[in-house]
Formats: sequence, structure tokens, C-alpha cells
Amino acid sequence: MDQQVGEKQLRYKAIQRVTVVGVVVNLVLAVSKTTIGFLAQSQSLVADGIHSLSDLLSDALVFFAARHAHHGPDEAHPYGHGRFETAGTLGLGLLLALVAIGITWDAVERLFSPDALLHPKPIALYAAAFSIVANEWLYHYTARVARRIKSDLLQANAWHHRSDALSSIVVLVGVAGTMAGLPYLDAIAAIGVGLMIARIGWDLSWPAFQELVDEGLDEDRLDRIREIIGQIGGVQDIHMLRTRRIGGEATVDVHILVEPWLSVSEGHMIGQTVIDRLLEEVYEVMDVTVHIDPEDDEIAIPCKGLPLRAAAEKLLDQQWADIPGANRRQRVVLHYLEGQIDVDVYFPLSELEESEADQSFQQALDEQARLLPEFRSVRVFYG
Repeated sequence: MDQQVGEKQLRYKAIQRVTVVGVVVNLVLAVSKTTIGFLAQSQSLVADGIHSLSDLLSDALVFFAARHAHHGPDEAHPYGHGRFETAGTLGLGLLLALVAIGITWDAVERLFSPDALLHPKPIALYAAAFSIVANEWLYHYTARVARRIKSDLLQANAWHHRSDALSSIVVLVGVAGTMAGLPYLDAIAAIGVGLMIARIGWDLSWPAFQELVDEGLDEDRLDRIREIIGQIGGVQDIHMLRTRRIGGEATVDVHILVEPWLSVSEGHMIGQTVIDRLLEEVYEVMDVTVHIDPEDDEIAIPCKGLPLRAAAEKLLDQQWADIPGANRRQRVVLHYLEGQIDVDVYFPLSELEESEADQSFQQALDEQARLLPEFRSVRVFYG
């Protein structure tokens, strides 16, 4: 647990460091492109500047989400705070979608109003070129750290920076075309920027939304989980495998089928081995719940409603009241299988009689127990 907390702290510091760099770069770009766009009369550069301004807001969103997501589990959040990162990614995607709508709407209005079209000056070209270089560098820097710490939120922000670089390329082409005598190109470039931003907003929002509604891991990861569990000794089969993504991590819930006559401790040991192997070999997995099943409860007759130990032994006592020696048993083991109870009864070795008498004694216990619908068989052991 301490190791997991330490890793989360390092992860948070890495996100914090990248975010600070992003804030500085985006602040410079937002101010320079918006200011130069107004002065140079380039609608597409102004739109690009607003895009960079949205980056500043997204960086703040990333910082806030990462600050909460790095905390370990607590009483109110038993699975940790990874969903803060997911919620931040969804918020970032929706923010981009709103920015895209605003930019596109304004550009379309100008296209239908020729008098409103702008005529950019050469300095807009230099601003767009500088933006391309700065955002492409910021993309590679952010994406590299995101891959290292496996952060979907940081990866989302990296693609946001890449969108800025791509949109600045469109601005560069639009401004150059307008200066060459094609006055509509700057407005068309602004629409192109808006559509690109909208696409990235969708690409971020949809996966985050799916995670918030508990989408599981993809089929390749599920196959890997099945393969790992199937290699563990004592596991006969698995069923009801469920996963749930939380930030860059995942939880696993699985039922494993074991030999029905195993001891509780051996079944627990097999289950613990499943947990340890999945935590070690599947990097996304941060929590595993294993259900130990003596039979496949998807197809087996349910044992719901059968009496638990106290009630079951009371029923057996009533059935065995007239059988001599039945009350001298040492312990009873109950096996709940196929909708009935199999009973193992243990007696002291001193109670062992001749073979024929012993068979008669076991038969009497078995017959009396099976008069009740809850019981299927009785076996007698001495020791």
C-alpha cells in the first residue's frame, strides 16, 4: 500500500511539472496570437489564440484533477480517486467542443457577410509559424511523460497541444492564401480550426464518458487476464469476469471454479495467488476481487435457501435422534453443491466397529438425512 501511495505521489508530481510548463507556453501563445491576430486582422489567428486560451483553462483543469486523483483510497473513496482524472478528461473534451462551436459559428457568419471578411498582415504568418513550433514541442514533451506514467489525462492534454499545432498550420495556409488574393481563405481556415478542435473534443469526451459509466477493459486485456488465471494450479475454470476502468487503472472481479472438496484455506490460497499474479502481470490492475466457487454458479442449481450450519445440524439431530452413537460425533462438514447438502460426519476412532456394523451405521445416517429434501448424502469418517 505504501508503495502504491509513493507511486501516486511521483505520478502527481510529474503531471504537475508538465502542467506548469504547459501553462507558461500557452500563456505566451494565447496573448501573442490573440493580440497579433487583432492587430494583423486575422480572424483565424484570433481563433487560434482563443484555442490557446482554452489550453490555459484545460491546464488548470488537469492540475485540479491530478491533484485529487493522486490520493490513495480512503473511507469515502475505497477505490481511490482515479475518477477525478476521468472527469477532468471529460470536462476538457466538452470545453474543446464549446470552443469549436464558437469559432466555427463566427467564421461562418463572416463567410456570408463579405464586408466582414478580414485582410491579414504578414506578421500573422510569423505568429502562426511560432505557434506551430511551440505546440509541437509541447505535444512531444507532454506525450512522453504521459506514456511513462500511464496517464490518460496527460495524454489527452498532449493531444490538445497537438491540435494547437495542427490548427496553426491551417491558420498559416489561410493567412498566406488571403494575402495572395483569396479573401475567403482566412475564414475557411478558422472553420477548419473549429472542426479540428471539435473532433479532438469528441475523441477525449467519449472514452471518458464510457469510463464513467463503468466500461471495462478491452478484449485483448481480458484474454490476458483469463490466460494468467488459467495458468494457476487449482483453478479449473473461470466465469463472470468483470472489469472496470478507473483513471489509468482498473479493477477486476472474477469467479474461479475449484475442486469442491478443498479446504477453505486451500481455496483462499488459490484465490490469493490469482490476486497476486494479476497485480504483478497486468499493469492496469490495481484491485482484484476473487470469488471461490465449488461449482459454476452460472449453470448449477442454486443453493439459495438451504439452511446454514446451526439450522442444518438441528435438522440432522432430529433425524438421527433414534440412531445409537450418532450424538458422539466430533464434527460435521457441510458441502453445498447442486442445490443440496452433502454431509461429512467425523467420529472418534474408538467408535469404529466391525465393517458390517460400520456400513449399517453409515447407511442409517444417510437414509435418515435424505428423508429431508435439503440433504443429498452422508459420509462417515473416523479419526
